[in-house]
Amino acid sequence: MTAPLAFPVTARSLTESFEAACARLDTFGFADALSFRRLDVWSADAETQRLIGNRLGWMQAVAFATSQVPRLRAFADSVKRDGFTDVVLLGMGGSSLAPAVLADVFGPAPGSPRFRVLDSVDPDAVRPAMVRAATTLFVLASKSGSTIEPNAMAEEARRRVIGHGHESWGTRFVAITDEDTALHRRAAAETFRDVFVNPADIGGRYSALSLFGMVPAALMGIDLDALLAGARVMEAACRTPRAKDNPGLALGAFIGAGVLAGRDKLTLQLPPELQSFGLWVEQLVAESTGKQGTGVVPILGESRESKLGPDRLVVTISLGTPPSGDSGLDAGVPHMSLGMPNLEALGAEFFRWEVATATAGLLLGVNPFDEPNVQQAKSATGALLDTYRQRRELPSPEPHAVLGGIPVTLSGPARARLSGHPAQSFLRLARGTDYVAVLAYLPPEDPAWDQALRRFRAGVTARTGCAATLGYGPRYLHSTGQLHKGGPPSGVFLIVTAETHEDLAVPNAPFSFGVLEMAQAHGDFTSLERTGRRVMLARLPRRDVGMLQQFCDELLAGEW
Repeated sequence: MTAPLAFPVTARSLTESFEAACARLDTFGFADALSFRRLDVWSADAETQRLIGNRLGWMQAVAFATSQVPRLRAFADSVKRDGFTDVVLLGMGGSSLAPAVLADVFGPAPGSPRFRVLDSVDPDAVRPAMVRAATTLFVLASKSGSTIEPNAMAEEARRRVIGHGHESWGTRFVAITDEDTALHRRAAAETFRDVFVNPADIGGRYSALSLFGMVPAALMGIDLDALLAGARVMEAACRTPRAKDNPGLALGAFIGAGVLAGRDKLTLQLPPELQSFGLWVEQLVAESTGKQGTGVVPILGESRESKLGPDRLVVTISLGTPPSGDSGLDAGVPHMSLGMPNLEALGAEFFRWEVATATAGLLLGVNPFDEPNVQQAKSATGALLDTYRQRRELPSPEPHAVLGGIPVTLSGPARARLSGHPAQSFLRLARGTDYVAVLAYLPPEDPAWDQALRRFRAGVTARTGCAATLGYGPRYLHSTGQLHKGGPPSGVFLIVTAETHEDLAVPNAPFSFGVLEMAQAHGDFTSLERTGRRVMLARLPRRDVGMLQQFCDELLAGEW
């Protein structure tokens, strides 16, 4: 297999800064520094070096995963032999996105169980994931073992499994976690079918080629040898000393140089077969770089006919055919083309993008392995749930207006910037190099909601000229949430919630899935407001797609 290469920058406008970024990496000897964990290139501060040193295990993840292949194959064979019809992975962020990509790109092989990822606490998403609980193997994936969403999902899965007569419910659960976490201890105490302990020095979003990705891949019947072989080829290529010839460093230099040149919106152009790969890249890049007031804003699923502004750079991935320098983009838009010979090269792309993201972080002067702002929304959610436990009522922000029958609340910074203009004019806050993030606490796999939200997102770009993103909560809290709070203050945020028709209790908890979801939405609104962001919270009184469309149309028609 030939190493997938990073192809040259085809637009002249970024050439000078790209060359400077590559020269800087060569001066550092960054390829060797990364491979051999030389911490001095990151920082002179001993504590920062310690933190980064504890997160570089992903560089050896391919070798570790390769050593586990016989065990993984035997495990997957036993699951098929024991008659499980389905596998449902319960996880969030780095524990769920790589498995979701693998499931979407490859799907289960013939004879393997159906595979589904549940990374939502929306009641209308949880229920369908549990419909075949009697014959489902549940994979509980959590690096820390304490993440609230997968633990709540697991309680519902446990209830259903017991309800189907499986009193020894632990034999129908598998854990993927770090050494000695609460989940690791629970899996041992409650006799889970198996527990896979991942190296603790691999961060969640860099874990695609570790057990967090490879256990699900084995259960799907994916050819692990081919997936890891491509990753090994890319790993070797990413040791190339000269940055311009190094497929990971060159991509990272392109991204980092773009941000330093004022182009912090990374537009990904992907073939239809790889659209889900963008969600994994989004989390990796946004959470790794979005801090200390800088960062990369990934833009996914945008029409190739969209007019791109001076804040954009573009990466195109082609599949099966060599990438072409003719991207159809305006000559002034910086563009890099990457080639994948086949779908099995996905393992190589996981590794390339991990190296590229670490490289971009170095160039931007941030630690690409921490997430200093993620705790803000978690703490705000926790405070709301504590109040709910005491009062049996969830505090809600006071509405400032009603649009299309929907109460809306504006953050203080949004009200100040509107300067007396009505709430309907919210989108006038997005100008120039801002971006608009549409954040929906709704079932992520419902085509009616998704179509309405995507239509609105396209309308936002057409109306404002700004880039727009779409994320589902609480998934985005573990993906772009760090960027929203720690990155550049250029985001304008619309949070959309809707009261569920039929809530679902979380077993052994004093709240329901609907209450948890609403607490996360309100908690993120509070967190964004405290960070000085321009935010609107819209609360649909019922799950009515027509009501959402009317509301969106009012915003798009707002005074400009």
